[in-house]
Amino acid sequence: MKKIITTKNAPAPIGPYSQAILNGNTLYTSGQIAINPENGELVLDDIKTESEQVMKNLKGILDEVEMTFENVIKTTIFLSDMNNFSQVNEVYGSYFNEETAPARETVAVAALPKFVNVEISVIAVK
Repeated sequence: MKKIITTKNAPAPIGPYSQAILNGNTLYTSGQIAINPENGELVLDDIKTESEQVMKNLKGILDEVEMTFENVIKTTIFLSDMNNFSQVNEVYGSYFNEETAPARETVAVAALPKFVNVEISVIAVK
């Protein structure tokens, strides 16, 4: 059964979607961008800081359902500029154990919501 997940530890949706859906033991997050959930401001100082905020937002959603990044089985990274890949990957990689890292794809896109540089979504299983 589908359960809508909402937490103040991640930004509120900016459209007609949920932060995440828990279906049985599987969590599907919406793509997270670098919005600070405390003040609603974009965090765009540099690509590493932006990526860090995205990962913090994902952690906030995982925490809400008592999961961690160890529960993540699949991620999707969207980049507006593939030249940012190595810096995003460095921040992203700090959240995962290399031996148990999830499956992943990284996709270059023409633009992202609010014209950010990176968006990440995850699928996690308890």
